[in-house]
Amino acid sequence: MTETVSRPALLSVAHAVPPHCMLQTDAEAAARGMFAHRYAAFERMAPVFTTAGIESRYTVKPLDWYLSDLDWPERNAAYLAGAQELFVDAATRALAAAGCSAADVDTIVTISSTGIATPSLEARAAGRMGFRADVERVPVFGLGCAGGVSGLALAGRLAAARPGSTVLLVAIEICTAAFRMDQLTAANMVATALFGDGAAACVVRTGESGLARIEGAGQHLWPDTLDIMGWTVDPTGLGVVFDRSIPPFAEQKVGPAVDGILARIGVDRAAVDRFACHPGGAKVITALETTLRLDQGTLDHEREVLRQYGNMSAPTVLFVLERLAKAGPSNSGLPQRTVLAALGPGFTCSCLSLARAA
Repeated sequence: MTETVSRPALLSVAHAVPPHCMLQTDAEAAARGMFAHRYAAFERMAPVFTTAGIESRYTVKPLDWYLSDLDWPERNAAYLAGAQELFVDAATRALAAAGCSAADVDTIVTISSTGIATPSLEARAAGRMGFRADVERVPVFGLGCAGGVSGLALAGRLAAARPGSTVLLVAIEICTAAFRMDQLTAANMVATALFGDGAAACVVRTGESGLARIEGAGQHLWPDTLDIMGWTVDPTGLGVVFDRSIPPFAEQKVGPAVDGILARIGVDRAAVDRFACHPGGAKVITALETTLRLDQGTLDHEREVLRQYGNMSAPTVLFVLERLAKAGPSNSGLPQRTVLAALGPGFTCSCLSLARAA
């Protein structure tokens, strides 16, 4: 695909994490105290804390808070407070890296699926950020782990529709609001071992080269897969839906889906220099390397993000992208062509191709 100035450019990507760092060893000890005497399968599930590939995670509340008897209003209040702080932090960093101010932003895309905010998060943060009164707001709910890629694709389309406009994408998830003491299930054990909180933000605009240009994006939705990933909702809060078949499903299905998306947007699969994938878990990363025909160990940044931060859902793949962008000596180390990929509820694969100017 040839470069044109009409294509939207990614100007910056930045991340933010909340103040509390939870070591995986402490999480396992807490889980043992909460569940071992009540859940017969705990010892069978406990190795997930070791095999998840995680050493630490960041949370909006200290560990003891999650061990108390919480209801939905308390969990959502933690989501609202934590998400607003993360929005301001990530957005401020991304705008500074792009050489922009909040007053330059024409459109805000906010991605989040771990709480309910009406007014939405960007409206709640607008006064602190200094957004203009005429800024357009596009809050998006329900994309889950695919939200970072799908959100960046949406930001690119909005930027292309209004050349010269500045679009700010912010993906925020407070996954730890879904830690549940009352659910004695394998899915809840996995969530307790995987989830962390975090945010990432990107600035997108046409007419500039930036870190890379967005070449195109697409999704693949598999039929009859609603039970693979998602949330349940009850008076206590959100409950995670995880199907143990995700890694084998990814290994079998994702490669052909990605090839189909790339063909539709006119990107030669052989011309992809680096896949940047959402690290949903250690087994998922291994499955992705297999299905994408990569050597085992190729997705090194993904494993490092997972090790340091856990699975933060939507923003996690943007943490990977930021690491790639900083990998080179000029602080713009993206390969010539990078394809972002993430799996999310639906069950969906979302992809986006980034190309640096020749």
